[in-house]
Amino acid sequence: MSSNFPPTVAELKDSFDLFDDSEEKYEYLVELGRQLPEMSPDLLRECNRVIGCMSSVWLTAEVDNQQPSPRLKIQAESDSLIVRGLIVIVLAYFNGQDCETILRLDADKILSELGFGNSLSSNRKNGLAAMIKRIKQHALESIQAET
Repeated sequence: MSSNFPPTVAELKDSFDLFDDSEEKYEYLVELGRQLPEMSPDLLRECNRVIGCMSSVWLTAEVDNQQPSPRLKIQAESDSLIVRGLIVIVLAYFNGQDCETILRLDADKILSELGFGNSLSSNRKNGLAAMIKRIKQHALESIQAET
C-alpha cells in the first residue's frame, strides 16, 4: 500500500485479493484500523455519532466547494479496530468524491468488490450501511443547499 492515506480503491482491491480466507481479511481490516487517524476529541460528540452501529462510531463531513462540483471531506472514528478498518474502506470509496457520485455508490457492491461477500456479520454490515447512509445524507443536503 502507498504511504498516502486513505489507500485508493485499487490499492484496497489489490491488497484484499492477496488473502484467501475471511480470517486474513479481518486481520488486514484490523491493520487498516490501526492506520486511521484519530478525530479531534471535540468532534466526538453525540450529534456526530452514527446510529445503527453496535460499536461507537462518529462521522463528520464537510463540503469542499473549491471544485466544480461539491465534494465531501469525511472524518470518522470508532472504538473498534475492525470498524476502524471498515471506516478506512468507506473513506477510500467516499472521501473526496463529488456528491452525485456518493449518492450512486452501493455498500453491497463495495463489499463484493473486496471479496467479503457474506463473510461480514449482519451487525457489521448494518453498521457499514449506517455510515454510508449518513454520508449520503450529507451529500444530499449539500446538493439541496446548492439549489
